[in-house]
Amino acid sequence: MTPAARLQAAIEVLDEVIASARDDGPPADTIVTRYFKTRRYAGSKDRRAVRELVFRAIRAVAEVPESGRAAILALLDEDPSLDDLFGEVRGPEPLIEGEAVAPRGIVPEWIAPEFSPLVEPAEWPSLLERAPLDLRANASRTNRDDMVAKFEGAHPTPLSPWGIRLPVETRIDDHPAFAKGLVEVQDEGSQLITLACSPGLNEHILDLCAGAGGKSLALAAVAPSAMILASDSNRARLSKLAPRAERAGAAIETRLLNPPNELQELSDWRGHADLVLVDAPCSGSGTWRRNPDGRWRLTPDRLDRVIAVQKRLLEMAADLVKPGGRLVYAVCSLLSREGAGQIQDFLSRRSSWIVEETPLAAGRLDGAGRLLTPGHDGTDGFFVARLVRPC
Repeated sequence: MTPAARLQAAIEVLDEVIASARDDGPPADTIVTRYFKTRRYAGSKDRRAVRELVFRAIRAVAEVPESGRAAILALLDEDPSLDDLFGEVRGPEPLIEGEAVAPRGIVPEWIAPEFSPLVEPAEWPSLLERAPLDLRANASRTNRDDMVAKFEGAHPTPLSPWGIRLPVETRIDDHPAFAKGLVEVQDEGSQLITLACSPGLNEHILDLCAGAGGKSLALAAVAPSAMILASDSNRARLSKLAPRAERAGAAIETRLLNPPNELQELSDWRGHADLVLVDAPCSGSGTWRRNPDGRWRLTPDRLDRVIAVQKRLLEMAADLVKPGGRLVYAVCSLLSREGAGQIQDFLSRRSSWIVEETPLAAGRLDGAGRLLTPGHDGTDGFFVARLVRPC
């Protein structure tokens, strides 16, 4: 592909990303991969160049742009060399004076007031910096120092006792340590949720919104004798846990839930869990550096919907925790209503519950919990709070 053809391809991919964002379809990464599956003529350099252009444009534009072309035009001020590609053979149509250019920005205007007060504008650029590649050493089978020595360019992460940071382009899916279940891909911030849980030996632990089971695996690695149940309402995501658990040597049960009947389906756990982890669905604003198109996907209506889901999950979790047991609430979000505000709302309904200090050296106090941010902690953004049910 010529440089002009690559630019035209980026515009076409961006058009699909924009449509997908509006329709709540697949994310940009998936769309890029799908685009090239039907274009076998494109080599690896072509795919890499197009992908870079697509994500440069997504990071440059905060609000959903009018078109992929408008998003690419937003790059011209910083990269005038792109101007010459318009009008070339197989490239975009020639530039037109006065045509729409997407305004550049970091945070959509409507979202800014939703941020925690801790996330000041000076920190916003870090929300879109490229994220590192972090691994978690499987503490039940190995230790971090041994694993650091197995990967070229690896070094320990500063906050998690199990964290390993690798160069971004490192491939690990064919590495022997990964195949043997000695490491898992997991952002350091996500690893710290396990520290907040402080899982104990022989405890009954419920990961209520387990997804593909990343945090269940981390809990099992630290407390291998615990009885862990991973539940979720998404069959496709939950089905990914079993092979991961087998590879890691983790004993984790799974249970598919069917909203709104979750409490009935978890009746054997009601009032019996030592620990319930609610890693709730959220805006994903803490992971924009990995998924910058998440800014285009989020709308006020979608935010209201996930906040309502979080509230329902917290109420459900409260009924599952035994007296004296712990409820740990986490969201990969930087928005107050999903974090500190959500816990404040919960405590207004259940005032007898006790707020425990979250056992993390990282992050900053935010209401009843702690907030981790890319700018302050170098992790994905997470809010985490720890509550105890009164005896």
